[in-house]
This record gives sequence, C-alpha cells and structure tokens, in this order.
Amino acid sequence: MKTAFSEERNRSLMNEERLPEVSDQPHEECGVFGIYDFDGNSVASTIYYGLFALQHCGQESCGIAVSDTAGPKGKVNAYKGMGLCNEVFTPEILDRLQGNIGVGHVRYSTAGSSTRENAQPLVLNYIKGTLALAHNGNLVNAPELRRELEYGGAIFQTTIDSEVIAYHIARERVRTPNVESAVANAMKKISGAYSLVIMSPRKLIGARDPFGFRPLCIGKKDNAWIIASESCALDMIGAKFVRDVEPGEIVTITKEGLQSDRSLCLPDPSKQARCIFEYIYFARADSVFDGIGVYHSRIYAGRCLAVDSPVDADIVVGVPESGIAAALGYAMESGIPYSTAFVKNSYVGRTFIKPKQSNRVSAVRVKLNVLREAVAGKRVVMIDDSIVRGTTSHLIVGMLREAGATEVHMRISAPPFLHPCYFGTDIPSEDQLIAHGKTVEEIREQIGVDSLSYLRMERLPEMAGGRPICTACFSSDYPIAPPTEDIRGDYSR
Repeated sequence: MKTAFSEERNRSLMNEERLPEVSDQPHEECGVFGIYDFDGNSVASTIYYGLFALQHCGQESCGIAVSDTAGPKGKVNAYKGMGLCNEVFTPEILDRLQGNIGVGHVRYSTAGSSTRENAQPLVLNYIKGTLALAHNGNLVNAPELRRELEYGGAIFQTTIDSEVIAYHIARERVRTPNVESAVANAMKKISGAYSLVIMSPRKLIGARDPFGFRPLCIGKKDNAWIIASESCALDMIGAKFVRDVEPGEIVTITKEGLQSDRSLCLPDPSKQARCIFEYIYFARADSVFDGIGVYHSRIYAGRCLAVDSPVDADIVVGVPESGIAAALGYAMESGIPYSTAFVKNSYVGRTFIKPKQSNRVSAVRVKLNVLREAVAGKRVVMIDDSIVRGTTSHLIVGMLREAGATEVHMRISAPPFLHPCYFGTDIPSEDQLIAHGKTVEEIREQIGVDSLSYLRMERLPEMAGGRPICTACFSSDYPIAPPTEDIRGDYSR
C-alpha cells in the first residue's frame, strides 16, 4: 500500500488553537462517498467534489483512498489530514491519487478524538489483500467488540469504532467466499448506527444498518456508480439519483453491475429508526432522504409551529442555515413577512482559529451579524432548529435586542433535547442539556426571549413522510438498548 501524508501541513493544522462550531447545536459525525468508474477514469477529483458537498457533515478531517482496478491488485493510494477539504487537498495531491475506484470521508469527532490517526478512510492490509472503509455512525457495542479483538491479539491504530468494523470484516473474509459475505457476517455482530462505503480491489460496497439511522444513497453518472451519504453529493458531480440503500441492505457494485443483499433487513419495517434530526438539522436542505425532501420537511415544521404556537409579530427570521426553511414555513402559514436578519460570514467554517486573549471576540459575532435596519423597532419571531445548552441562543437574542428589536419570540423546529444520543449525534449528557430539569418558562427566562415554543412530538412522524423514526434524544425511547458504558468519547466517530 502506498500512503501519502503531508506531515508538515497536518502538524500546522493540528497546532492551531481552534474553537468548536459557533452554534450550540449538536454535531453529526461524518459523511461518506464512494465511486467505481468502469471506463477506467481517475476518480479522486470526483470524490473531492462529493466530499465538498458533504462538508456540512464533518469539518475536522477528511480523506480519500483510491485504487486502479486495471493495475496491481491491492495497491491503494491514500491521503488524509486534519481540516476542511480545500485545506487538505490540492490539485497536485489529487493528481497523485490515480485510480478508477475509491472512497472518501469527512469527519466530525467528539472531544478527545480529533487526531489525524482517527481520520478516514481506514486502509487495511490483511491476508486476503486490502480493504478501505469509510463509516458514518456509532456502534453501541464497540467497547466489548474492541476488547474481544484485543484479547485475540489485535493491535489498534485508532480509537474509533470504525476500526472495529474493519477488523471484523477482515476476520470474516478469511472464512467467507467474498467480501460482501464478510460484510454481512460482520453486520450480525455489530450493533448501532452505521452507513458504510467499502472498497476492495475489484468491488465497491455500501451497507446501511437495519434500523436505517443514517442515510445512504446510490447514484450513477455515465459508466460510473456512486454511493454517498446524501443525494446532494450526487447533484454536485452531475450524477443521477438511482435510489436509497434500504435499512439493512448491502449493495455490491462490480463490473457485472449492482447486486443487493436484503437478508439483514428487519422483518418488521415499522421497527426501523431513521434519525429525525437528519430532517431537522443535519442533512443539507437540497438532499432527499428516503424519498422525503429535507427542505419540504423543514417548511412543514415551520408551518406546524405557526399553527401550534402563533404570536403577533412584524417579521419572521431564521437562524442560518437550517432555521431558514422552517422560518419560511412559519411565514407562509402565519402571513407574517419573512425577513433576513442575519448575515453569515461565509469564510468561517464550523471551526476557526481562536482569537488571541488581547483581541477576544465573541464566537457568535465572528460568524453572525445582525442587520439592524431589518429588525430595529420590530417584533421578531426567530426560528432555530434546536437549543442544546442555551448559551448561543442567549447571545443571538442579545444581538437582536442590541440591534433594536422590541420583542423576540423564539420558535424551535424540534422538541426539547432531554437525553443523549448513542447513534452518531453528538448530543451531550443530560446535565448539560438546558431542557433537562427545566420548564419551558425557565428556559425562556434563561435565554431572554419574550416567548418560547418547541415543535410538538406528534408532528415529527410527518416530517419523515410517516416513515419510522428515532426520537430517543427527545423521548428516551431508544430503538436499541443504550450501552452500559459511555461510547461517546474516544470510541465515537
């Protein structure tokens, strides 16, 4: 295996002191992308643009691994590093990644595990050859599976559960006729949320956990097949959306075409558990997730808020980005004019270099500014997708009042966060959630708004088109029993 790393570049990025994302919103873990071009064209640049479309899923690290199916079997060129796609990859680097099959990954990690070693894709050399894997999600049984492997002599290079998945696939491949059978056997052992894109020397494989927590879709462009986290990545590269990978399905792409294994799909589809927060916040507004447009879902949530929690006001505004569509829905339903109140700094990603002590600047003000002429003297309905700790909401409300807003009424296009997530969403422990142990009135007083309302729980299923969803972070109704030990630290993605 040939692996390329820019040591100096990555050390520089890792040594910069960075702040977490400005907003107090939860983070998703990552995005995955894979492509197999049967005409033999190099795919690295296509993967780069696919990852660029998925950059909202993760901004801490990214990577690409490619192979040439006409070249030496098992030779993989890989490059990964800390930072955004345009920080890590240059045209020269992409030119060196020659191959017609490949996988890519963008990652967000929880505290303590943001290191280059944990960047993906993971590339393994084992007795049957090579394997490159990109994973989105969290396993609830990762610690025990990891210990089992360690007692069997396995030596881990990372602290992520993705490596546990890769090891189990490699172990199963030794006693199975092909890699897709090894993936199926490994899926019988792992439990939790996972969307996988896997590259073997002559195959591209996509797999989605039986509950369907995270999205995964299939696309086609000319004579190339693509597997990606979201349909927006297909749009970016001009590919045609074919269909979603079904919960529990394994798809294998070879020169013979696409093959499907649905043997691990749940017998009762009503037990599936798509993450509702994909519709509320995580997915890009132009993505379609299991047949439902994310933009439509957010418009619907805003309309529901206007019906369930009306208020007299002069304008409706949305907090960028995911609050904007819900704000439009609220304005449509209420008849209150929609207005742009926030200007977002387009050059600030979800992380940025921390200002020096001598020039301390509010993280919120670095990313957002209020249009005074839009809000001065106005009663404002502000729509946001969530309140986690409440710190950012308090600051944004203060900025609106400083700009002259006479009233600020906050509407949230999700129910209150009350419980942590173990399936790939970085929602903190209950004692850090503002809604846990507080009434809505107490939260209203703490963040300083004139009124506060959340989306009602009964509105959630319709946001997903009636498909089964996971609402555990709101309801504590976990589709899989929570782990006995916290997996959201070093073992999380």
